[in-house]
Parts: sequence; structure tokens; C-alpha cells
Amino acid sequence: MPWLQLTLEATHSNSEQLSDLLSRAGAAAVTMQDAKDDPIYEPPVGSTPLWDQLLLTGLFAADTDINSVLELIQTQTGKIPEHTLNPLEDKDWTRAWMDDFKPMQFGQKLWICPSWHTPPDPQATNILLDPGLAFGTGTHPTTALCLNWLDENYNHPVDVIDYGCGSGILGIAAALLGAKQIYAVDLDPQALIATLANAEKNQVLDKITTFSVPEFKKQFSTLQCPLLLANILAGPLVELSAMLASHVSSGGQIVLSGILADQAEKISTAYQQWFHIDNIQQEGDWIRIVGTKVK
Repeated sequence: MPWLQLTLEATHSNSEQLSDLLSRAGAAAVTMQDAKDDPIYEPPVGSTPLWDQLLLTGLFAADTDINSVLELIQTQTGKIPEHTLNPLEDKDWTRAWMDDFKPMQFGQKLWICPSWHTPPDPQATNILLDPGLAFGTGTHPTTALCLNWLDENYNHPVDVIDYGCGSGILGIAAALLGAKQIYAVDLDPQALIATLANAEKNQVLDKITTFSVPEFKKQFSTLQCPLLLANILAGPLVELSAMLASHVSSGGQIVLSGILADQAEKISTAYQQWFHIDNIQQEGDWIRIVGTKVK
């Protein structure tokens, strides 16, 4: 069935109302995108960030009376926003979406493979991971930087803390590469659910235990591990530096990502009282910092 795309110019303040109105008018789907190339790098913890200016697109059946949709919006809001209307070819959208996600290689032996693909190298370390609600499918440079480091440097049977686990991708990679026990920690309950589901899919559920941040603080305040992974953006990394450092054993390593290139000095300064900074690796606008615990 062919479709019509109605795209409205919206703002942070009216986007929710307009989205509801498009749904009420019969939109099969409503999507939002940035209208001004204004990336959001560090949203407040627990928030759902939106851009100041955005495009709101409703997908309607081809026989929809779009004038009636616009009249509904005018009645409820007092005006009709600037908008465009475009036909959309009929296609298998599920198939097209799946085709966008291909197996990805990190380093020499680590792959991320969507469940509907056969791993290109069955002998490699293959992580089965599908796109979902929680961040972390390997497509973002911050995740890729951590996965490349794990591929190149990690094959030790030790315990690992994955702080800000998201989809569980880093902890699962460490588990498949030989880690004994993964302590996966996150503020978001959805991330913990995703981590357990992905761990089961990759047959490492016995190695991964999930914790909310309060649970982890209460149960493991003195825990130290030889490796701590934290891909959680610069602001929280600075705020949590002393706590994260306390969970790394002497001689152990910390791998930090989620950091923009111009934040490298700030993060290095925050951690250098506990760690020797071994290297800083950049990919695009993002960097990864690795340090070895010296005290």
C-alpha cells in the first residue's frame, strides 16, 4: 500500500501535542528528527532530550484526507505549522530496516552480527545483537572504540565492571573473550533488561549479573576488579571519577569513552591522580582514554 508523509515544522514546546494530533488523525507512525543539525551530546540523566527545532513526520495511508488532518491541527492549536506533503513508495519496511544493519568487524576477531545474518566468520568472536531501545549496537564511535580495545587487548579470565552497560554489548564482548564475571551496572531499568536478554542470546547469561546503580553501591562498595569499562559521557565520568577509580584494583585498567575530543584534557586530569594514562584514541569527534591504576 502506498503512503503519504506529512512533515510539520515543530519546536520542543509543541512537539508532543502535534505528535498526539497526528496519531489521533490516523498516522500509522510518527517520527521526529533534528531540523537544525543541533546534536545533543550530554542530556541530563533520566531525561528524554529533544531539539529546539525539529521535523515531525506522520505516515498516512495514501487515501487519507490530509486537509482534514490539517484542520484538526488548526482547531486544536490555532494554526497550521509550516509543512510538506510527499508520496512514499510502497515497500517492505521491515525488510528495508533489517537490510540497514549488517555484520560489523572490530579489530581482528570481534564481530557484531544481527540475529538475521549468518556470521561472516564462524570462527571469530561473534556477538549476536539486534537494534533496540538501549544504546549500544556498535554503530556509534564511542562503542566501536571500546570494542576495538577489547579485541586488541583483552583475553584474560578476570572479573570486569561494565558501568553504564546500555545494551550490555561491552560486557558481553568481554565475557565471550574470556572474562570470568561481568558486573553490569546502569541507571536505566530498560538497559538492564536489554543486557540480560542479549546475554542470554549470546549464551553468557551465567557470566553476567546486572545491577541498578543504588544496588551496586549498596552491595559492592568495596569491590575491585582488574578492568572497568565506562562508556557514559564526560560529565558523569568527571563526577564519578573517585568512585570508578575505587573499583579498579592496583595495576588494573580503566577504559573510558563517551568523550568528545575537546574533553580529553578534562577527563585525563580527573583520573590522573589514580591512573597512568596509557593512550588516547580518537575516532571522528570522539575519543577513548585508557589508564592503568598506580595507587
